[in-house]
Amino acid sequence: MKISALEEHYVLPSVASAWQRLPDRGRDPMASFDPASGLGRNLASLGEQRLALMDDAGIDVQVLSLTTPGLFDLPAVDAVALQTAVNDEIADTVSRHPQRFQAFATLAPQRPEQAAAELDRAVRELGFEGALIFGRVQGQSIDHQQFWPLFEAAEALRAPLYLHPQTPPPPVRQAYYGGLSDHVGTGLATYGMGWHYDAGLQFLRLVLAGVFDRFPDLQIILGHWGEMLPFYLDRIDGIAAVARLERTITDYVCHNAFLTPGGIFSHRYLKWALEVVGDDRVMFAADFPYVPTSSGAARNFLTQAELTDDVRDKIATGTWDRIRAEIRR
Repeated sequence: MKISALEEHYVLPSVASAWQRLPDRGRDPMASFDPASGLGRNLASLGEQRLALMDDAGIDVQVLSLTTPGLFDLPAVDAVALQTAVNDEIADTVSRHPQRFQAFATLAPQRPEQAAAELDRAVRELGFEGALIFGRVQGQSIDHQQFWPLFEAAEALRAPLYLHPQTPPPPVRQAYYGGLSDHVGTGLATYGMGWHYDAGLQFLRLVLAGVFDRFPDLQIILGHWGEMLPFYLDRIDGIAAVARLERTITDYVCHNAFLTPGGIFSHRYLKWALEVVGDDRVMFAADFPYVPTSSGAARNFLTQAELTDDVRDKIATGTWDRIRAEIRR
């Protein structure tokens, strides 16, 4: 069984340096990792060390993506310059190991038209598989119409956008996750819960802003089993009439979103995701290097799941391979 993993992260020194130039208050806490730590070394590895860890996990292909917070917090000039350089460097990485690596583009939507053009270049010239994006661009939600050129380009290319969690803004962190020790508060605001509420809310904002009505074929990938959305759809559907949407929220999720585990290897959540969106809309992701996958953990999750062989193969790589084949290059 071939396994393709879709939420697998890296960092480059040029990006880490740009993060460090941001003022402390404007810097995402996830941009302050220790490059000498095990996490830092794994993020920086784009060669044999990463391949060895993939082999140990049982993963055949990683779709590489710049880790959070990407370029979305940076000044426009820095972000635009970096998006081209980062994509070129990762294209070189993929070319050295084309059977093991694919890539999502890194984008700088601070200048939306240039980001759309870069997505087109990354897909058509560099062979990338879409892009990984975040929900806010220097604090402004990406559902605002000024950013729609990016969605227009993605739909035209039939290239998916992976909507990745982003740390909530400082006022939200203070109001909802403050009052605890720094370590605990940061954990609660990020991987504990804050990331997932944030990403799920950003997808809902795309729906409510009319993005999918304007671009009905746009496809978004959501990690972590849909960033909490599948568990609340019966409740969330109540807002569709208020917003005068063309469809229910459930319908948008089932037709414009794909779900991955994002490293949450839960068979309970897998069953729920399959029940909500169907087996054509669930794919695999390990969230490297944030989730331990030693001793075949990634492969074991799929092999031990109560699935038919056909569904198992769809989740492992079949659906992803179909999406890639439909991208207009």
